[in-house]
Amino acid sequence: MKSWDRSADVPWIPPAFADENGLVGVGGTLDPSCLLRAYTEGVFPWFSEGDPILWWSPDPRAIFDLKAGLHISRRLARTIRSGKFQVTFDRAFGRVIRACGDRPEGTWITREMVLAYEELHRLRFAHSVEAWQDGQLAGGVYGVAINAFFAAESMFYRRTDASKVALAALFDRLRTRGFELVDTQMRTEHTERMGAIEVSRDRYLELLKRAVSNDRVRF
Repeated sequence: MKSWDRSADVPWIPPAFADENGLVGVGGTLDPSCLLRAYTEGVFPWFSEGDPILWWSPDPRAIFDLKAGLHISRRLARTIRSGKFQVTFDRAFGRVIRACGDRPEGTWITREMVLAYEELHRLRFAHSVEAWQDGQLAGGVYGVAINAFFAAESMFYRRTDASKVALAALFDRLRTRGFELVDTQMRTEHTERMGAIEVSRDRYLELLKRAVSNDRVRF
């Protein structure tokens, strides 16, 4: 595990430094150049308010197989077909990331993280998908796109199935635009039900290298 001063830009964060829990290093900044370099190296930030920045590269790594698609129940498929929710892209990024941070399990989305990812959004690397009902934001998901790679960071819902509808719309967009890899970082019961699988860190890095090298793809 490496340690950096808060003023350092952390120019190199090799996953080989990860400990048994996947922790790569401590410190550094959340500047766009640092974040983008980290993602292209298979590393992401995850820490709580008041803690130093922690950088992770878990082994195994959870991903979604775009070819296999999401596991969509019949009930969810009916909801999608019904048009109950209206889906938009990048219409309310700030509201989506803040709503994700307001959840009990969203405490890692600190104010510092929000500001950093809003800057990535301004630079067109971070994106959101919104699900609306009756003009109200009902759910959404956000993540980071680098060429043919997408890191799904977090999602939220205020109405049943709203986040799942947003996620399904995201997958449709990624698949039709030629994305190759969707990272969900660590497996949870929820992502597993939706179709997430685990691969070794070495295999993940192989897939990542290929995806970020494909500069013909845009979100």
